[in-house]
Order: sequence, then C-alpha cells, then structure tokens
Amino acid sequence: MTLLTSNNINQKKRKILCADDEPIIRELCESVLDQYQVFLASDGLEALKILAVEEIDIVLSDVIMPNLDGLELLQQIKGKHPDQAVILMTGYSDKELILKALKAGADDFISKPINILQLTTTVEKVFEKQKIRKELADLKHTDQLKSDFLGLISHKLKTPATAISLFIQNIAEGIESPDDHNFKQMVGMVQAETVHLEQLIQDLLYFSEATLQKEALDLEPIDLGLIADRVTFALQPAALHKRVDLENSIQIPLSPTPLMLNPQRISFAIRALLDNAIKFTPQGGDIKITGEVTHKQITIKIKDTGIGMHHQELAKIFNKFYQIDPEHTGQIRGFGLGLYYARDFIRNMGGQLSIESQPGQGTVATMEFPRPA
Repeated sequence: MTLLTSNNINQKKRKILCADDEPIIRELCESVLDQYQVFLASDGLEALKILAVEEIDIVLSDVIMPNLDGLELLQQIKGKHPDQAVILMTGYSDKELILKALKAGADDFISKPINILQLTTTVEKVFEKQKIRKELADLKHTDQLKSDFLGLISHKLKTPATAISLFIQNIAEGIESPDDHNFKQMVGMVQAETVHLEQLIQDLLYFSEATLQKEALDLEPIDLGLIADRVTFALQPAALHKRVDLENSIQIPLSPTPLMLNPQRISFAIRALLDNAIKFTPQGGDIKITGEVTHKQITIKIKDTGIGMHHQELAKIFNKFYQIDPEHTGQIRGFGLGLYYARDFIRNMGGQLSIESQPGQGTVATMEFPRPA
C-alpha cells in the first residue's frame, strides 16, 4: 500500500501517525485531526517505515492489525525511542491487554467505535503530557548543570585559595621568613596563584554576563574584522606573558557590508578561541588571525602552532565542562565552557564554527558567516 499524507501540508504543524487496517478509521483520523500533519499506515510495518524518515509527535495505533500489531509496534517504538508518545485504539476491554500495553509504555487509550470528541481530547491531553514531560526534563537537566558547575567552581577556586592561605598562615606563624632562600620562590608561586585566581573570577563574571543575557538577541551591524582586532589587542598581554607571537592580519573593514551580530556574544566567541590558542601554544610559538571575504561568506581563521589534539578529543571539545589535560596533571586552568558557548553563540547568529587539529601540528579554528546580499 502507498503511504499517504494529508494534502497541502503545513510543515510547521505537529505530526501524527495513524496506523489502522481499516480505511474508514484512517480517513476519520485525517479528517478530524486536520489541524495536524497526519500520516497514514495500514499496519505496524508501514508505521515503522514512516517513523524511520519522519519525526512524529504522536503515534495513534490500532491494537489488532496484520503483519505487525499495535502491541508489537508499541514495544518496538518504545525500545528505540522511550519518549515517543503512543496512543492505542482498541475495541476490546481486555484488562490483560491493557496491562501489557501500560507496561510497554502506552501513553493513553481510545476505545472503538471511535468517538470524535474522545479522539481530539485524548490527543490534546497527550500533547500536554509531552509538554510537561519536556519541561520537567529541562528542569532536571538545568539543575544537574548547575550542580556540576558549582562543583567545578568550588574545585577550581579552592586550589589557588588554599595555596595563598597556607603561605600567609606560615608567615603569620613565623614558619616562612624573608631570609629563607626558598622564600622568593614561594612568593613567585603565590603570585602566580593570585593571578590565576583573579583570572578565574574574571572568567566567571564574563561567562555570567554573556550567558545570562536575555534570549532575544539584540543584533546590530558590525564589522567582524573590527571586533577581532579589539579582542586581539585585549589579549596581547596574555600572549606576551606566554612569549607567544599573536598576529592579526585582518584588514578593517573586513567586508564592505557589515554583519548583523550581537557585539558581546561575537566578542565572547573570538576571545574563547584566542584564549585556547594562547593556552595550548608553547613558548616561542605563534598564532595568526586571518580574514577572507567571498561572494558567499565571510570567514575568520585562527591558526596556532600549539600542541594540537587527537581525533578523539576533537569529538568532545564542544561538550560542556570538557577540558583537555595534555600533561595529565588534573590541574587545568579555566572552566571548560568557552568552546561550548562560542559555537552556540555563533550558530544563534547564523554562522558556523569548526575546528581542525592534529597532534604536534597545531589547531585551526574557522568561523564562517553568510555574506549579506
């Protein structure tokens, strides 16, 4: 049988799949649920074919069907996609059958012969359940991220704070003396930890300011080359301290037509990429920033001569809190959020961020935006 869909489909409509071996039931579903995009199948096997190529919101399935019945279809769906909503239609009041369906994860039931009001209200009720389920999952995910982040902050701040506190305590108790030949070395270590602590606090404030901004982005015409130049200038001291050559060869303006961007978020993205390049480029290395404009897109590349990354690490670098630890010390600077938010911000403004790298051969970060017409 040919798979049927409703005519003149609005692609933004929510999608419902009706699987039933009775043509009159399929036609009824398509007619009554006309505010949705309705897909039709005559049995479970055809339903699975549709599910393989379409993102269906709710599956309406008869229990008794040839080839693959409703219970088997339910079990296969829930086995692969536990969150997929499935409503079973049955003319039987068999308690054992209903119990099996509930154990398999059925979201609701519609009795036959079908009542139009029951059909519409059951579908609406399941959609509401889905919405609540998603909100709860989002809340749980957000709470977990908050817990992870607070734990990470505690760990990151504790190490330098403990070192500083111990040194001051030793001085107060007379254990450390300026006359001791190790005193200057200890002072240098404490100064380094103080700078690190200050940087962590700055990063926290920067992340908070950038990520807690209201969702509706305020975009304005911006020259991408000018933003890159400003961020590069701001990070020159960090590069000099690391004895890394940071060179920006982008001409200003980069493009005759500016891009519609959020200045804070595009600055954040470029800074995150340059921060990483400086962090993982050894003394004597160099970082080059270049820009290119074609008739289709505007591109900025940040290329470093750093330690590079293995393929396995490249697959994880955009994950929240993931950090590369090349020396396996367990003491990594930063919070592992820069690349995650950099890619997220760039995507939200219509661009793409990609990173290429090989061990010992450095890394190239490429930021691309479609050129305005």
